[in-house]
Amino acid sequence: ENFLQKTSVPFATNSFDAFISSNTWNVSSYVRLMKKLEKIHPEASKDRIVNAVLQVRKNNKGVLSGLSINTIVERTSNIL
Repeated sequence: ENFLQKTSVPFATNSFDAFISSNTWNVSSYVRLMKKLEKIHPEASKDRIVNAVLQVRKNNKGVLSGLSINTIVERTSNIL
């Protein structure tokens, strides 16, 4: 299952676990997304950022597929 598609991984206390499971989006994409969001929103915790990204996914019919990282960053920033 691709990270950019809806995963069956429940939200975990470890932000990374909320996104990464076997056969998922590659780690560098996750790291790049998180670094961009942490730079734009230094006041936000990682868990808060992850929750906002998960909300973006939920608002996009349960998937991030088809959205560029910049679009995900913009929509996440609007939530944060």
